Amino acid sequence: MEKVKVGVVGCGMISSIYLKNCTQVFNHILKVIACADLMPELARKRAEEFSVPTYCTVEELLANQDIDVVLNLTAPAAHAEINMRALHAGKHIYTEKPFALRREEAQEVLALAESKGLLVGCAPDTFMGASLQTCRKLIDDGWIGTPYGANATIIMGSAGDGMHPNFQNFLKLGGDPMMDMGPYYLTALINLLGPVRRVTGSANQLHAKIKVQNPKSSRYGDTIPVEAPTNVAAVLDFHSGAVASLQAAKESFGYKPRLEIFGTEGNMTVPDPNFFGPVPGLDTTVIIQFRSGQSKEIPLTHGFTEDSRGIGLADIAYAIRSGRANRASGRLAEHVLDISLAIFEASTEERHIHLQTHVERPAPLPLGLKFNQLDS
Repeated sequence: MEKVKVGVVGCGMISSIYLKNCTQVFNHILKVIACADLMPELARKRAEEFSVPTYCTVEELLANQDIDVVLNLTAPAAHAEINMRALHAGKHIYTEKPFALRREEAQEVLALAESKGLLVGCAPDTFMGASLQTCRKLIDDGWIGTPYGANATIIMGSAGDGMHPNFQNFLKLGGDPMMDMGPYYLTALINLLGPVRRVTGSANQLHAKIKVQNPKSSRYGDTIPVEAPTNVAAVLDFHSGAVASLQAAKESFGYKPRLEIFGTEGNMTVPDPNFFGPVPGLDTTVIIQFRSGQSKEIPLTHGFTEDSRGIGLADIAYAIRSGRANRASGRLAEHVLDISLAIFEASTEERHIHLQTHVERPAPLPLGLKFNQLDS
């Protein structure tokens, strides 16, 4: 199968693992031919590090007729703009989450892509990893009976230490816990339980501004405004009849993830949706507590246990070549965005919000699938 040629826009921290996997793991279907960034030295550094033949400006990359798909790794506020520019240039797109910051932006991207016959993909793609695909098969095979509920919790430290190079972005919409980490959990829940029909919730923040207190930070002593909710609690009603609770916060310390699915015959503890497979110190197997009181640890049955970030891009490449739908799709990302924004609206308006978007569960990956068989 002919390789799909990729141009990468945005060469910050997250680009390293994408480029590693695109050039070393999924290079049977992907060929990265150009890198671009607003800071040319970053594009040059990544191109040299991963033997990408060209580094250039964003304009030059979008004008390159050899590029089939743009991998958009820019800051959240730029996602929609870069996606629109890439589509206008006739290129498929795969973007980091969040898909957009406003529903209108997401709708414009999807409408333009559809009018041009181009595919849209969006992170996260961790639901295609070993952990969540194992859980998907167990649920589909009836191990826990009928799923009726779920509990998702993701508690993280704040960005107040100022050590991330772009830590200010985590204090704005797009880097907040709902938009930044929420997509991993919402996408996992949609993969396991199907689409959401309505939500309600509360969103708040402890501080209107923070002072950077870590002396190792280049912004030590600076006061930075907090522009987005940092503590969110929500209730999600699914079309299937299941009801889930979700808590997402960046107000304290450490990292405390938890996802459980409740069924009529058993309750399932799901490994952290932020990862593809086992993570030392966290849940490394799927655990089911059965109605009988017995519990069982179930080893992961599927492939992609390592950090396989970029599998969604490889999947869209196979979709481009075969004509099928891609799994980490723009419609899936739009539904996740709709849920996130509806939670904020529910908090402000003090009511349930009925969603206008709908998406089918993405197709599961078969057992025994190898890294170069995403079309099987």
